[in-house]
Amino acid sequence: MKLVVFTFFNLLLAAQASVAQQSSGLHQPWTELLQKHVETNGWVSYNGLRSDSIKLNLYLQALAQQPPTVNWSCEQKLAYWINAYNAFTAKLIVDNYPVSSIKDIKKGIPFFNSVWDLKFFEIGDEKMNLNQIEHSILRKQFDEPRIHFSIVCASVSCPKLRNEAFEAQKLEQQLQDQANDFINDSTKNKIEKDQLQLSSIFKWFELDFTKETTLKEYIQKYAKLKFEATSKVKYMDYNWNLNGE
Repeated sequence: MKLVVFTFFNLLLAAQASVAQQSSGLHQPWTELLQKHVETNGWVSYNGLRSDSIKLNLYLQALAQQPPTVNWSCEQKLAYWINAYNAFTAKLIVDNYPVSSIKDIKKGIPFFNSVWDLKFFEIGDEKMNLNQIEHSILRKQFDEPRIHFSIVCASVSCPKLRNEAFEAQKLEQQLQDQANDFINDSTKNKIEKDQLQLSSIFKWFELDFTKETTLKEYIQKYAKLKFEATSKVKYMDYNWNLNGE
């Protein structure tokens, strides 16, 4: 009996190690593309990505063929879906380049469909769009508001596209980095002692940030400047111009 239990335990550990290794190596090509074509300020060379379209497409094919399974950890799944959102967004721009804004990619029924509703890729055997990843998977399945600082819609007012893939083993630090960077970036949020001019992201997804706290308290966790509890809150216009060239 002890031998059976020991053997089963070893097989379980081996399976978990195999899953972890597979998930980790999966995103390395995306890191290589990001380091080559994304500047530290988040500016993206979409023209450069076009020249590397074969490598980009191979990475996307790998994502499509290796969707998360029940054996994956929460961190592995979350990293996968953040990377998938960002990489398929990049492909959307590359395939329609040159374009001044992601919102200029108009396909579907006017006033009813947006670019985020385009089912232009498959994961597993399912046709998907970017809205599904963001709203049906990331927001619904993970209690993690920092995703809003990590997924990037190819626009100036979006968070900076990180120039490395998200990876399970360092995901917590990466999410913290993204939150700190976005909230303290004066081009995205203007935080003063008596007034907060916040990204529209905080207006659109306020409920995601305020499940256990107020919006101001959430902002203050990351803001370098201490502001008054009575500070007025305004929201900045969103700049949908392309975050690169």
